[in-house]
Amino acid sequence: MRRLPALGFFLLAFSFTVAAQVKTPEPPAVKKPFAESLQAVVVTTPDWPTVKGTARLFERKTLRAKWTAVGDEFPIVVGRSGLGWAIESAPESASEFKKEGDGKAPAGLFPLTSAFGSSPKPEQLNYPYTKLESSTECVDDPASSHYNKIVDRFKVGNFDWKSSEKMLAVGEEYGLGVFVAYNSYPVRRGDGSCIFLHVWKDAETATSGCTAMERRNVERIVSWLDNTRNPYLVQLPAAEYKKLRKKWNLPKLK
Repeated sequence: MRRLPALGFFLLAFSFTVAAQVKTPEPPAVKKPFAESLQAVVVTTPDWPTVKGTARLFERKTLRAKWTAVGDEFPIVVGRSGLGWAIESAPESASEFKKEGDGKAPAGLFPLTSAFGSSPKPEQLNYPYTKLESSTECVDDPASSHYNKIVDRFKVGNFDWKSSEKMLAVGEEYGLGVFVAYNSYPVRRGDGSCIFLHVWKDAETATSGCTAMERRNVERIVSWLDNTRNPYLVQLPAAEYKKLRKKWNLPKLK
């Protein structure tokens, strides 16, 4: 009889622990469309397989206003295999799509939902932010219920993955970054995961599927982003961008 209160206390404590679990960053349940965006990071590359490209920041005051450039363009690198269509953005004519491990960065329109870094959240930052700890991981195991999410392995509860990125251990390249909500509405197993804007190794080294740039340009993006303005990443080869600009109401490039 004396063991029952102890068991009850354990179950109650366990319930509170589960209720307090944090899974960050996690995209909203409903995706806000690009048509409702007031901020856009626009990335273009010369063609599908090319690794190097450029990025520009654009914003508009209202949904009916014209997009205006914010500052100058800057260089970026994408996946080692270039770009590949994201199935959620691809036109009907597309026949090949980005998959897990293909070395391609996703092409299309993607919400930018949160930032992360190895330092505490800057006080002036008006944007969701996760400080990386030794237990922060991005799960890239398609069989996991946490596939394509950043989690704290000590808080997530259901530790069901065999593969993940230990984000803090990556070092300076993940010293500051932004989560790109590719393959997030909904998550499709095997279509690709852990896509970020982050610091590059150098101007010649491609990524495994992210979009990377100088640290000062990541800082520029993070300090500019405003979660209330529904920021997006627009990422396409130049020819596709030109073809889709009017249909998607994309910013006009010089």
